[in-house]
Amino acid sequence: MSGTTTQRLIAIDALRGLVMLLMLLDHVRETFYLHLQLSDPIDVNTTQPALFISRTLAHLCAPVFVFLTGLSAALYWQRCGDRRQTALYLLKRGLFLVALELTLVNFAWTFEFPPHTLYLQVIWAIGLSMVALSLLLWLPPVLLIASGVVIVAGHNLLDTLHAAPDSSWFIPWAILHDRSWLTVGDALRIRTSYPVLPWIGVIALGFAAGALYRPAHQQDRRKILAWLAAGLLAAFFLLRMINGYGEKTWVEGERFSATLMSFFNITKYPPSLLFLCLTLGIGLALLALFECPRPNRLITLLAAFGAAPMFFYLVHLYLLKGLYLSAVAIWGKNYGEWFGFSAVWQLWLCTLALTVILFWPVRAFARLKARRRDLRWLRYF
Repeated sequence: MSGTTTQRLIAIDALRGLVMLLMLLDHVRETFYLHLQLSDPIDVNTTQPALFISRTLAHLCAPVFVFLTGLSAALYWQRCGDRRQTALYLLKRGLFLVALELTLVNFAWTFEFPPHTLYLQVIWAIGLSMVALSLLLWLPPVLLIASGVVIVAGHNLLDTLHAAPDSSWFIPWAILHDRSWLTVGDALRIRTSYPVLPWIGVIALGFAAGALYRPAHQQDRRKILAWLAAGLLAAFFLLRMINGYGEKTWVEGERFSATLMSFFNITKYPPSLLFLCLTLGIGLALLALFECPRPNRLITLLAAFGAAPMFFYLVHLYLLKGLYLSAVAIWGKNYGEWFGFSAVWQLWLCTLALTVILFWPVRAFARLKARRRDLRWLRYF
């Protein structure tokens, strides 16, 4: 593997590793701070700034995950040189992720078997987006980019469209754009937590960004990434300042912190245009920053987490569930029906401890993936 190839892959893995650690923080919050649950967008009148910041940092996770999935698919195509093989890989891996969400991931959250409730979350969204990309990659590049832009920029025009529960459109629309509860018989409820339409746009744009990783753009890739980041961030601030399209308006509060929280209080379910402009803008800026000639120790450390993303995802969910059940067994439910921490700093401290604990098994698994390329199933983790 050439030095340039190693450099770009370390940058991608480092960005993925960073957002995985932010995801860990958010999942620690969802495990040990359920007594202070947050709405979408967040209620800034009742949320302390430290908790708001913790949650808002985690907004980077899903957009960057999905964008990098598209980018990785483009790099896979460049390596194998076969569009059909790439489409088949995306289809198989996408369906695998959907199955994983419905089984191991959902069980980690609910510990119900058979399940009474299914939550269709980020792994589901990534899986269906990969299935969609297996079809979109057959489009000419210009049309693929146009499709991604139209979906990301235009899907908020559909926000007012809703389907009645008895309509034949209710289920497909709930999956695509309208976050809802679906009822299957008398015993199962399904929550479409991550409507997938905007994520299909994001993965298409990530795939299109793969063109920057061809040899022709080797010298100017960082500059292009930086300009793209600046453009997305400029679009966010412009649209947000005028309280324009696709997002709830922000208002001035009695305190500067309240005004600032209101300004950055953006909608994730489904992700608004402003949500994606801000998060993808920051993500592209970090990607440009991480692609340095000599990666430092921090970048190398983050890349170790990003090299085995699905392994990290599954292990951290079950570790958190085990810790929560242990805490309940030892200290009981100290906040009504939940056990919870009493301060946000404890969330950060717990996240730091889990980062240290998870580093060694994740790095060992990543090295196994790199060493045993003959075990094709390892690529799925």
